[in-house]
Amino acid sequence: MVKHYVGSEVGQLRSVLLHYDSLAFERLTPSNCHELLFDDVLSVNKAAEEHNQFATILEEQGVNVLYLNKLLGETLDIPEAKAWLLDTQLSDYRLGKSLAHSVKTWLGELPHEQIARYLTGGLAYSEIPEPFFKPLFDSYDWEHFVLKPLPNHLFTRDTSCWIYNGVSINPMAKAVRRRESNNLKAIYRWHPLFVKQDFNYYLGNESVNYDNTTIEGGDVLIIGRGAVLIGLSERTSPEGIEALAQSLFNTGQAKKVVVIELPKDRACMHLDTVLTQLDINVFSAYPAVINDSTRCWTLTPGVNNRLGIKQELGYRQAIMSALQLSDLKVITTGGDIYGQEREQWNDANNVLTIRPGVVIGYECNTLTNDKYLEAGIEVLSFEGDQLGRGRGGARCMSCPIERDGI
Repeated sequence: MVKHYVGSEVGQLRSVLLHYDSLAFERLTPSNCHELLFDDVLSVNKAAEEHNQFATILEEQGVNVLYLNKLLGETLDIPEAKAWLLDTQLSDYRLGKSLAHSVKTWLGELPHEQIARYLTGGLAYSEIPEPFFKPLFDSYDWEHFVLKPLPNHLFTRDTSCWIYNGVSINPMAKAVRRRESNNLKAIYRWHPLFVKQDFNYYLGNESVNYDNTTIEGGDVLIIGRGAVLIGLSERTSPEGIEALAQSLFNTGQAKKVVVIELPKDRACMHLDTVLTQLDINVFSAYPAVINDSTRCWTLTPGVNNRLGIKQELGYRQAIMSALQLSDLKVITTGGDIYGQEREQWNDANNVLTIRPGVVIGYECNTLTNDKYLEAGIEVLSFEGDQLGRGRGGARCMSCPIERDGI
């Protein structure tokens, strides 16, 4: 049985959630890729090979790999979950009452594995058998989607993140990613792996309009010892940080939240694209963004359900204080300023630590990988030429469910 606890970024990784389904990428085209937050289309077969390399490394290192679509299909076996998912993802307000009813009637008879594929990979109007295609007005473009594909489900880190003994099902910043959260809500609420387990919900378990409160898991680093590092970024708002921090403190799952300000820029859309933890006192950082001038604050529980806030002199001092460290080693992205920019864009800093001093990352980032090795960090590398086109590396593509503390 998986223990639902993530106590750090660098303790032994024991169980992780991944996702790769070719259907969403088969539907990624030059005309829709930017809307779907990809820089280009992918070679579907090559991307699948790369993702398989990633999963194989994890399994060879003793990590239990769970797959989102498999869990989603198994969740659909539960009638209440199936009804909720179909009503939520194909609501009357999304499709109109006539079409929503007929599509749900047709989908509901399909094998649950196929329904799961449509929920993540997208469903085109042209795939609906004619007897069930019953919109009120005959004005639909059959090349378009009833459900848009969700290629960003690849980045399982963002949609939900486990923080100590609890999970945040994150209110996503981009509209094209918000349906992802519903798939995770159903899995965590009904799947047998989770339904009888004792864990906290921080955000996302309520039916509320989160409005400006957005947060994504790539901005959340569980650095251990009751501390959490959060990026104030393009995707994570001040309101999102305040809500998550307050929930962490109210449940007693964190004592400090360190907030690091990032430029509102796609190149560093999440904190983990410019800063990750490789060992208890070792971090990787992109120096053009993470440096001594980067603004940083520490949040602590305050009185009357308010937050205490202190502006820090720098991120190093804030992290050392949170982790009770006397020193902090920072390995910067490899190369000159041009090489650093290229390798950061290709996720050189977005590595997944599987135990202290051992990380997984893309093999193309040779300059940075060499610096890791020189510093005593072991790099288990895999190809990522296709996967990287979504602007995410090994950490982005993994949602730890169980990890030791430090």
